[in-house]
Amino acid sequence: MATYYAALSDRVLVGEGGWTQRLVGHGVECVAAGGDRAVVGTDDGRVYLTTDSGETWEGVELPAASGGRAVDRVTSVTGSPHDPEVFFAGTEPSAVFRSRDGGETWENVDSRSTATASGESRATEREGLTDLDSADRWSFPPRPHTHHVRWLELAPDDPETLYVAIEAGAFVRSTDGGRTWVDHPTGGRRDNHTLAVHPGTPGRVYTAAGDGYALSPDGGRTWTYPTDGLDHRYVWGVAVHPDDPDTVVVSAASGPRTAHSTRGESYVYRTTGDGWTQAMDGLPGPGGLARAVLESDESGFLALTNRGLFRAEDGATWAQVEDWDDAFQQVPHGLAVV
Repeated sequence: MATYYAALSDRVLVGEGGWTQRLVGHGVECVAAGGDRAVVGTDDGRVYLTTDSGETWEGVELPAASGGRAVDRVTSVTGSPHDPEVFFAGTEPSAVFRSRDGGETWENVDSRSTATASGESRATEREGLTDLDSADRWSFPPRPHTHHVRWLELAPDDPETLYVAIEAGAFVRSTDGGRTWVDHPTGGRRDNHTLAVHPGTPGRVYTAAGDGYALSPDGGRTWTYPTDGLDHRYVWGVAVHPDDPDTVVVSAASGPRTAHSTRGESYVYRTTGDGWTQAMDGLPGPGGLARAVLESDESGFLALTNRGLFRAEDGATWAQVEDWDDAFQQVPHGLAVV
């Protein structure tokens, strides 16, 4: 039976034949999982780790980012598809961290250890994520003095290739595990919310962005905009069918106010490569439906909404997975399934 980790704004729900509430009262931002482990990022700058499928949790402090900046929020986490011990975390202010031991300790990828004359090691600063030329234009509108890493994705064919969505301002990438970075490409979306990849087409990158959906065929170098039929262009979530890289679902709204509210109006769309159609069969709404967090697993698609968790094998017809309490009717922040 699958285990679901549903990140709401003030708790994490662990589901396996019913929901168990964990980390109640914490400001939850994101979640990732693999095996018996899961990591949760929170708005107090910590990562919370479970090694027993959500029974117990331990808070883990992150080191400072480049220049000694303290981490305010952990805004994104992801596990490596290449190594179950490796997790990445993105933060506000924008920085990327890596754990090589299953989330127990973390290092800032913008610093590295080098040998000194005495044989000791020391951290040395080098040009990093926020040294990119586009960084002067990064700004998160609700908190315009800052910005953050909204999403992290690893290439399915290369454990060193990392795609990063900066909210708001850029799509950036690294081909050496974060030691160096390639700046925002011409034509890339700037308000990227969610990224996705697929092992069947390892060079393809999908993005759901506030300035629209986009697709890259070559690892983020160039971009196309297949949006025919996508009537709502503020796009938040994206997931790709496990068996077909052309079958994609997104969550979308007319703008941020309708997307990020339980009193708003949001939609799920589906494409099989020949234009988008609404895929609302079995979902509540669109009225009163906040933008869904979308995910895929070996059985198809999952949609976490403020009104429940839903599954659709083909992305077209949805059915609720677990019962949903009134206290859970919050704008969802993240979803992981193992």
